[in-house]
Amino acid sequence: MKEKDITVVSRDDPRRGKTDWAKVAKLTDEEIEAAMAKDPAWADYDDAHWSEAVLVIPPKKKAISIRVDEDVLDFFRQEGVGYQRRINAVLRSYMQQRRKKRA
Repeated sequence: MKEKDITVVSRDDPRRGKTDWAKVAKLTDEEIEAAMAKDPAWADYDDAHWSEAVLVIPPKKKAISIRVDEDVLDFFRQEGVGYQRRINAVLRSYMQQRRKKRA
């Protein structure tokens, strides 16, 4: 898949998070590393680094107006914030499957 075709879908709503970002911003690198050392989830990542990280910018979206069945829209909205991204991801998946069949 090409990088421009990446759609990130998340159910996490950063606006509803419980993280105290002001407190996090005040942490020193040493405090963060100490906290990570105590966390068993980080046991395998003690040498992790981001030197080869790549910034992925999602493709530009185009605003459109479409008509969909009410129950389809309700289904996606019930999943919470980001329902439009999820609809886009479903449409992208359909498009990619159709392209594979043609090839």
